[in-house]
Amino acid sequence: MALINMPDFAGELLADFAERKTARVDTPVIQPAEPFLDMAGEDLRRRIFLTESETGASLCLRPEFTIPVCLRHIETATGTPKRYSYLGEVFRQRREGGNEFYQAGIEDLGDRNVASADARAISDAVEILDRQLRGERFSVTLGDQAVFEAVVQALGLPGGWQKRLIHAFGNIEQLETLLEKLARPQPVAGLAPEVRALIASGDEGALIAHIDATMQATGYSSNASRSPAEIARRLKEKLALAETRLDDGAFLVLKEFLSLSVPLSEASGALAGFADAAGLKLGAALSQFDSRVAALRNAGLDIAGITYRAAFGRPLDYYTGLVFEVAVEGSSAVLAGGGRFDRLMTLLGATEHIPAVGFALWLDRIEAARADAAVRQGKSKA
Repeated sequence: MALINMPDFAGELLADFAERKTARVDTPVIQPAEPFLDMAGEDLRRRIFLTESETGASLCLRPEFTIPVCLRHIETATGTPKRYSYLGEVFRQRREGGNEFYQAGIEDLGDRNVASADARAISDAVEILDRQLRGERFSVTLGDQAVFEAVVQALGLPGGWQKRLIHAFGNIEQLETLLEKLARPQPVAGLAPEVRALIASGDEGALIAHIDATMQATGYSSNASRSPAEIARRLKEKLALAETRLDDGAFLVLKEFLSLSVPLSEASGALAGFADAAGLKLGAALSQFDSRVAALRNAGLDIAGITYRAAFGRPLDYYTGLVFEVAVEGSSAVLAGGGRFDRLMTLLGATEHIPAVGFALWLDRIEAARADAAVRQGKSKA
């Protein structure tokens, strides 16, 4: 039984979803925890309500809908393209406004026209909010993880550092910390001189033998979760990452990129100018970005009223391209947010690549925004 009341406008949302030719899907409140722990991101992982089944399997209260909807699609072997909608409770610890709240949204699976599907997701989110909050003006913020990944790759950083930076995308404080470490690397502490010497020698066999002997001598090997070979590989990677230094020019290029914040109508030109000045080839990422801008313009959205921020991301690890959020102008409360997650379906077990994009609506925040709007309208009439 629900612990909180369904918002009064929930029926209107479901009717709106039906008009957009989506299939309503429901998923169990109790979910397998592993997909969320592996793919949802650190911010969400910290706030999941975990439990166990009678057999010891790790379970959780549903913290969001994207992963369950995708799993449901895979399990039912439904063909694509397919548009799903959902509305139900989700559960997150330490959330402002309550640990249990209603979320609704649309997941768009299998549309190969990526730019068109991206534009539809943003357009649908704005139009649905506009129906619920007549007369309000909205601010839309857009980012693109694929463009950031292209910049990082074009700079030629080691793969380990690329993964770290890409993983931190959207968390500007974490990104700044990583950039400082890259610009001013610190030596690895606590590494025994003989181990450091073996890594420097490049004799992997001797390194593995030394680690194995140490494990045997300390009794650690009997219950070790990692083999000597895996530990050796991780030590070599850790040392290589710690000794990597980002030169001043590349450091400034990344800082300049992350500082970009322009109306979307100017973003294509700003990105092309940045790439030319930095001598970076961003190729397909910029082409896809330009196609999305054109699709948004064709959908009738005011792209001059959308802000592109190069450093903007959302705290979920499965995003691969577009990310966006919508709020009432002048408010920090995010009413809708979403993005593209093209790798998620395969990671969850799909046997073929399925492009995917979607967005979620936070119903408690929409309800609060409706109440605020009603108060303002009442005062204006008085």
